[in-house]
Amino acid sequence: MGQSLAAPGGRLESSKASTGLTEEQKEFQKVAFDFAAKEMAPHMAEWDEKEIFPVETMRKAAQLGFGGIYVKPDVGGSGLSRLDTSVIFEALSTGCTSTTAYLSIHNMCAWMIDTFGNEEQRHKFCPSLCSMEKLASYCLTEPGSGSDAASLITSAKRKGDTYVLNGSKAFISGGGDTDVYVVMCRTGGSGPKGISCLVLEKGTPGLSFGKKERKVGWNSQPTRAVIFEDCAVPVANRLGAEGQGFGIAMKGLNGGRINIASCSLGAAHASVLLAQDHLTIRKQFGESLASNQYLRFRLAEMATRLVAARLMVRNAAQALQEEREDAIALCAMAKLFATDECFTICNQALQMHGGYGYLKDYAVQQFMRDIRVHQILEGTNEVMRMIVARSLLQE
Repeated sequence: MGQSLAAPGGRLESSKASTGLTEEQKEFQKVAFDFAAKEMAPHMAEWDEKEIFPVETMRKAAQLGFGGIYVKPDVGGSGLSRLDTSVIFEALSTGCTSTTAYLSIHNMCAWMIDTFGNEEQRHKFCPSLCSMEKLASYCLTEPGSGSDAASLITSAKRKGDTYVLNGSKAFISGGGDTDVYVVMCRTGGSGPKGISCLVLEKGTPGLSFGKKERKVGWNSQPTRAVIFEDCAVPVANRLGAEGQGFGIAMKGLNGGRINIASCSLGAAHASVLLAQDHLTIRKQFGESLASNQYLRFRLAEMATRLVAARLMVRNAAQALQEEREDAIALCAMAKLFATDECFTICNQALQMHGGYGYLKDYAVQQFMRDIRVHQILEGTNEVMRMIVARSLLQE
């Protein structure tokens, strides 16, 4: 019989995750931890195994304000800060990292429309996104342009008051099951200045989807190619001016990197507690594993790395909120450090479980599988190093 997936939940909010937070932040952190323990953790393994997209559970999260956390209140958002958002996503991720990661992408899309859309666009799209009556997907990556996003070739040719969209996007979270697609496409010449941002709605003629991808983790959210064949999109659905799409995409990703790093924190946070439990309960050579000095030291290192990663993420979140000059580099540093360190923590927690850690009855393997992709998406960690180096060399 394996551990309960909800094993850490009862004491998560009393851990070091609340250090330095205001009383208000501690309150919504507790709400998020409670929701994770009661509504997500008991179903995490089933969602993974059966590849269930838990839309109703996410709508319950939206009722708590988690569908548009940093969207302005006049269109249904919670109007919270980037730091508040990080705290919430870390807490939710302890219940199901995959589902929380999708929530983070949905929030990013809602924020992009709220921030770069005009009043008509904001009021048309944001209320139903914040309630999660409608779900959103972010469409940047293409089969031929991953890290080199500015080389995308999906084209949008203007004909009167519409754009005719042709091309395809790859690895789109929620693709096929979501309702609103925030799409980066080429309306001008080559390079970043030729890219614009359009919002498409499901049901648009010419919009179709590839097969559901089979993935190592992130199985509680579908991933598909999104295909455009002569899709007619109203010019009124363009966010910002022509040529501003790449800038909009990158500004979305700065916050997305903090969000995904926060999801990694939650997985590592839960994994440390699962390892702690296992070391206390499991006996070998006549004594509990917790008596072994090597394992004690490894546990101490895991906790230390977790706290260091959390501080980096929260510092970057604060910098982004304040629109500081170094915010982009700090977001890249935080995403690089936190996703690398948290994967190491989860992997080490699995190792501490021995053979049990490799069984799907035990939650630790799912946390490890779910956060492996965090080192790849929202900009690979190699690209994060490029961003940091460019900042240091003032290029």
